[in-house]
Amino acid sequence: MAQESSHIARAPGAHRVVVIVDENSNPFELGCATEVFGLRRPELGRDLYDFRLCSPEPRTLMRDGFFTLTGVAGLEAADAADTLIVPNRPDVEVPRRTAVLDAIRRAHARGARLVGFCSGAFTLAEAGVLDGRRATAHWQWADSFRARFPSVRLETDVLFVDDGDILTAAGSAAALDLGLHIVRRDHGAEVANSVSRRLVFAAHRDGGQRQFVERPVPDVPDESLAPVLAWAQEHLDAPLTVSDLATRASVSAATLHRRFQAQLGTTPLAWLTGERLALACRLIERGESRFETVARHSGLGTAANLRALMRRRIGLTPLQYRHRFGPGAGSISATR
Repeated sequence: MAQESSHIARAPGAHRVVVIVDENSNPFELGCATEVFGLRRPELGRDLYDFRLCSPEPRTLMRDGFFTLTGVAGLEAADAADTLIVPNRPDVEVPRRTAVLDAIRRAHARGARLVGFCSGAFTLAEAGVLDGRRATAHWQWADSFRARFPSVRLETDVLFVDDGDILTAAGSAAALDLGLHIVRRDHGAEVANSVSRRLVFAAHRDGGQRQFVERPVPDVPDESLAPVLAWAQEHLDAPLTVSDLATRASVSAATLHRRFQAQLGTTPLAWLTGERLALACRLIERGESRFETVARHSGLGTAANLRALMRRRIGLTPLQYRHRFGPGAGSISATR
């Protein structure tokens, strides 16, 4: 985990993120939570969250005995969380501690946001807070999850699911995708991009992308999408089409579509729309108040189209987004 992580309190009123670590918890997802929510952010001039770890025991043996975690708060710290990240472990058939499940139920009852990474969906479901709700988990556990928790609406071919006050991520790397999504939801696209740059990680992968892509690392370097993606990001204000991207990549539209599905798990049009929407959000955050101008410079065409896309993808109108993330807007409160 990063050396700059901290368990000490941040600025008064900061949104508190608490991670419950239990016996046999996965170190990777714990590291993801620490990197996204626990680091100090001097490049932003402020810290984003008050971050803490807690455990039901003074000494917690991590997955496969890799190391023992000590010196963290007791489980009572979960009762002060605005966002509670629940334990995720490889032994999904082993029941969670009653004390942990009770802490999750209390957090849910008082309106805290709950987050499960990878097998964390099992913890949330066992606590009973996912009944009738949307969630995702790693694809290899889909059958087991459905058999144990038939009342949960499991979505198996997505990176993460944002169901309002309960969010779940599919696999290990998707924990970073969901973490950045939460930062974007709390603090806006500009801050999320800053965090992703520090992580050297893709700033935005839509939650609806597939968990499994055919070829994460291309066999032939010439088939990498990186050059055409970089070019498109520099020309988002132009009326780009999928055909334009294919021409730039010197392939047919059908071949480009196959490469996007294989390497990114999405379509060229969906990727282009997502990039344009992210640019529109950044323009609003930087102070552009004319939504027709935002739509034009981001390649979304009209303010009406911008409004429709933002409501569908983000859940906020451009005006609401400006009030929340534009110049002079405050950060999220401790009570959300």
